[in-house]
Amino acid sequence: MPIEKILGWVLLILGIFLIVYPLFTSYNIFTGKNQAPTIFKAAEKKETILPQKETKTLSPTELQKEMEKMIEEKLGEIFPTEFLLKLLNLISFSIFVGILIFAGSQISNLGIKLIKR
Repeated sequence: MPIEKILGWVLLILGIFLIVYPLFTSYNIFTGKNQAPTIFKAAEKKETILPQKETKTLSPTELQKEMEKMIEEKLGEIFPTEFLLKLLNLISFSIFVGILIFAGSQISNLGIKLIKR
C-alpha cells in the first residue's frame, strides 16, 4: 500500500472519531448523564447594605444607583443567574461541537480523496 492510502485511512479514521466522540459527549450532556463544561461562571456577589436615609431627598446620582439596584433585583427574579449561565454554557458547548463535527467531516473528506487516488 502506498503511503498516500495509509495516510488516507488514518485521516478517515481521525475524521470519523472527531464526528462520533463530540456527538456521544453531547448525547450524554443532553440526557443528563454528564454536566456541560463550565465556561461561564458567576462572579461572587458582595452585598452592600446602604444606610437608610430618613425622608431626605436623594441626589440624582443616588437616585440612579437606587434605580439600578431595584432593576437588577427584579431582573434577577425574572431570569435567575444560574439559568442564564447554564444556557450560555450549553450554547457555547454546542457551537464547539459543531466546529469539531465540521472539522471531522473535512478531515474525513480529505482521507477519502487520498484513498481513491
